[in-house]
Amino acid sequence: MPPMIWKPNVTVAAVVFRDGKFLLVEEETETGLAFNQPAGHLEQGEALVDAVIRETLEETAYHFKPTHLVGVYHWRHPAKDVTYLRFAFTGELRGYDAGRQLDDGIVGACWLTLDEVRATQARHRSPLILRCCEDWLAGKRHPLDLLVHYD
Repeated sequence: MPPMIWKPNVTVAAVVFRDGKFLLVEEETETGLAFNQPAGHLEQGEALVDAVIRETLEETAYHFKPTHLVGVYHWRHPAKDVTYLRFAFTGELRGYDAGRQLDDGIVGACWLTLDEVRATQARHRSPLILRCCEDWLAGKRHPLDLLVHYD
């Protein structure tokens, strides 16, 4: 039997702040309803920037234009022994598709203040949700040209 190859799960997330609130999604998980940024897995052949545009639309019905990278986060889920490598982007919302069907499991988008984000930590999908919000508020912004995608 060949040795098992370990690979992290590459994910993207949108950190959107408007009118004093962060855009989050409430979603069904195996442990109940949880909060997350609009986020999801990178698909084969997809650029990171394209993935965060797609995931934000699929989970919130908002059209998202990434402008900066907030950070890259490495996190191991202790109960699942799964490692995630998250690329968190910030940017602008460029419209809303009110009639769009959201992804399965997504209850809906919601806007929370930082205090509300902190107060709901027990229901966060991961500790990365609060960390990304705090990093955004700390002014962490990196140019998108840090990321190079070859076809």
